[in-house]
Amino acid sequence: QPSFEAYFTEILLCKNELNTTLNNLSHWMKDEHTDKNLVTQLDSAFIRKDPYGVVLIIAPWSNCVIIKPSEIAKHTERLLAETLACYLDNVRSCPCPCPRATVFPGTGTHPSGGRIIRAAAAKHLTPVTLELGGKNPCYVSDTCNVQNVARRVAWGRFFNAGQTCVAPDYVLCSVEMQEKLMPFLREAITEFFGSNPRESPDFGRIVGDKQFRRVRALLCSGRVAIGGQTDEKERYIAPTVLADVLPSDPIMQEEIFGPILPIVVVASMDEAIDFINARPRPLALYVFSCDSKVVNQVLERTSSGGFCGNDTLMHVTLPSLPFGGIG
Repeated sequence: QPSFEAYFTEILLCKNELNTTLNNLSHWMKDEHTDKNLVTQLDSAFIRKDPYGVVLIIAPWSNCVIIKPSEIAKHTERLLAETLACYLDNVRSCPCPCPRATVFPGTGTHPSGGRIIRAAAAKHLTPVTLELGGKNPCYVSDTCNVQNVARRVAWGRFFNAGQTCVAPDYVLCSVEMQEKLMPFLREAITEFFGSNPRESPDFGRIVGDKQFRRVRALLCSGRVAIGGQTDEKERYIAPTVLADVLPSDPIMQEEIFGPILPIVVVASMDEAIDFINARPRPLALYVFSCDSKVVNQVLERTSSGGFCGNDTLMHVTLPSLPFGGIG
């Protein structure tokens, strides 16, 4: 039986998306009538939606139509390969190659993977839609309910052991707020996963050995304020908070995709905004403040795929909102 977090991220969200598609497909496919000018008033003008045809969906490891899962998700890859082999045996005229014939290294939500896919598709003028992840900032202002912030940030960061592309990747806050957050983050982690998260049925493991070693190596950044325990045999990394992390530290150079939350100290909201804008535009951006002006300022002065004020992850539960990175 999968944990609730695994069920929610890997199964329930997919089912909800499928239901939304089934419920809206006929509407999406309808002709879209457009405005006419003076000389075409007696004519009919409309846009007809043509299907692309065969679609290749290349999944990150958190989750051909032919599907090519990430090579990191071995069990999913094997199951789909077996299923597709049976399917292709019955569809001899299928013009698309077997998904096992080509491996796209480094695919996922990172821009580097997106560049590989777009370059390959450009040779054939194949349309491409990319969902680009990256490091999602979380700015916490000095005017906030610290306990609520700690609970919501801890939930968003450590959900599915940090292996969600919209998880808050790092916190930006003042040094005073960093000290205030620590006891409440510790309290929230204990409340969610118990005194020993390793024994919690609700705390997952890193997907593979290579990714475990990659994430574990990031623990050398800053100083471990909470957690830090690891077990390579189980691919277990405890919910961990790193304090006093520097922008030059290894953990700030790549998307974490694991249960580690670094805190970077900034002096003000303006410095936090400058920090965010100096880096690639994130898939999600989070802000916590009791002052709506602060939330709106960050929203107006930054650019991100999704934005959520005073909470984390919740924007992805709305099928009515578009999903994806900038560009």
